[in-house]
Amino acid sequence: MRVVWVTRFGGPEVLVPGEAPDPVAGPGQVVVDVSVAGMTFVETQIRRGVDEWHSRPALPYVPGGTVAGRVGPVGEGVEPGWSGRRVIADLGQSGGFAERAVAGVENLIPVPDGLGLREAIALHTDGSTALGLVEGARIGAGEWVLVEAAAGGVGTLLVQLARAAGARVVGAARGARKLDLVRELGAEAVVDYSDPDWAERVREVTGGAGPDVVFDGVGGAIGQAAFEVTAAGGRFSVHGASSGQVTEVDPAQARGRGVEVIGIGQLFGFGPKMRGWAERVMAEAAAGRILPIIGQSFPLERAAEAHATIESRSALGKTLLLI
Repeated sequence: MRVVWVTRFGGPEVLVPGEAPDPVAGPGQVVVDVSVAGMTFVETQIRRGVDEWHSRPALPYVPGGTVAGRVGPVGEGVEPGWSGRRVIADLGQSGGFAERAVAGVENLIPVPDGLGLREAIALHTDGSTALGLVEGARIGAGEWVLVEAAAGGVGTLLVQLARAAGARVVGAARGARKLDLVRELGAEAVVDYSDPDWAERVREVTGGAGPDVVFDGVGGAIGQAAFEVTAAGGRFSVHGASSGQVTEVDPAQARGRGVEVIGIGQLFGFGPKMRGWAERVMAEAAAGRILPIIGQSFPLERAAEAHATIESRSALGKTLLLI
C-alpha cells in the first residue's frame, strides 16, 4: 500500500512517499480503509524532532495520528457489525499517512449521519480540544474573549464555541484573508498581529478593561502581550506555542491582578474526556450549529507540501491529507 515515511528528523522534505505491507488486524483491532488523514502543528514539530511534549517516534515511521474512513477487515473478538462503518480512528502518534491503518476497536468513533468524513476529522482533535478549553475557561454570557490564531483549526472552533456561550469575541490573526474569515465566524472585532499596537487595540475594543478570557495558542511575544491586556480577575488559558515558546507568566504579577492562569498542562488532563467531547462537537456540526473550516487539502503524495503549509502560518482552518 502507499504510505509516506519519515526516515530522519527535519523539515517537510523528510516526508517521502513510499510503500509498506498491508496491515493485518490483530485481536481487538480493525483495519480502516483510510479516506482522509488529519494533521496538527504539533505533528510538524515532532517530525522536526523539536517537540518537548511528546516522545520521539522510532525511525523510520509513518506520521499521522488520526484518520477517517470505513472499517474493513476486523480481528478476533471484534463485532462483525463494525465492518463497513464510517469511523474516526485514533492511532496514537503514527500510522495515518497510509491507505490502510490498524486501530483498536476502543479507539474508533462512529461518524454520525449527515457529517462527511472530512468534516468529522477536522473536528475530532481540534474540536475536542476547543470544547475542553471553553469548559475549562468557564466563559460567561457577555464576557469578552480574545482568541489568538483565530483562523486556525482550533481557533476557528474557539470563536464559534465562545459565541455560542454568549461571549463577545475578539479574533487575532495575521493578514486580511484570515481576519475576513474570523469575522464571518462571528467575531465582533478582529485585530492583526502585524500591527505593533494590536494588543492596545484589543484593550480599546473591550472598553479599556481588556478581555475576560484569553485563549493563548501562540505563546512567545504575542502570548505575553495578550497576558498584559487580560482583564483584572480574568482567565488566561494556554493551549499551544506555535511561536516556539510557551508564554511565561510571572505568578506574582498574575496574583496581583487576580488573573487565573490555566497552564498548558491542562491538556494532559483532556485524554479521558476527548472521546465524549468529539462525539458532542460532531453532533453539533451534523446539526448545523458548528462549521468546521477546511482551508486546504492535499493528496497523500504531497504530504510534505501540506506540512510546509501548516508551518508557514498561511493555512486557514484545518489542513487535511486525502488518501
